[in-house]
Amino acid sequence: MLRIILFGASGMVGQGVLRECLLDQDVNSILAIGRSPLGQQHPKLREIVQQDLTNYDAIEDRLRGYDACFFCLGVSSAGMQEAQYRRVTYDLTIAAAQTLARLNPGMTFIYVSGAGTDSSGRGRSMWARVKGETENALLRLPFKAAYMFRPGLIQPLHGIRSKTRLYRIFYAALGPFISLLIAAFPKYVTTTEQLGRAMIGVARHGAPKPVLESQDINAIH
Repeated sequence: MLRIILFGASGMVGQGVLRECLLDQDVNSILAIGRSPLGQQHPKLREIVQQDLTNYDAIEDRLRGYDACFFCLGVSSAGMQEAQYRRVTYDLTIAAAQTLARLNPGMTFIYVSGAGTDSSGRGRSMWARVKGETENALLRLPFKAAYMFRPGLIQPLHGIRSKTRLYRIFYAALGPFISLLIAAFPKYVTTTEQLGRAMIGVARHGAPKPVLESQDINAIH
């Protein structure tokens, strides 16, 4: 039975991951950590509302004994300066991961990155470079295992919607064609359901490599 910590449960990806965790019989409990309550009730679900996502000293006793962390917290880089994007993307992720690696050395950590992430950390694309530096830092931490999920286009299912207005407009316009895109470009498109199922599968059994693209995600059952 898996005990899972979930960051970013209110976002589009996090909503999908939470749904699959609540439905999966092998997931015993989910602890959602975020800045605001989810407004959702379930026997498996517990929440910690934590305004400061860089410091977990006050709640460390509640973070022990978990098998996996699904880190789905993230923002679009649109309109952001690099320093601001780095604080949200790199600093928050590594602060949580360092704490969890110390408290749960047997944990599997799964980070939702993105297609096109730059592992060299030296590319021109700001978001790809920061994501790459975040991935590299996570892979150096003393977890049992760490996996970087790099989905491309993600189809939201089961009534899930993005909180980002620009993404909502994008998905509304693209909606009728997403199924065609999945059929035509299966290597680059996945769904919120498949993403959640893949995270649970990797937490359960591991994966053959640390960086998983959309086609790898879709192949996990």
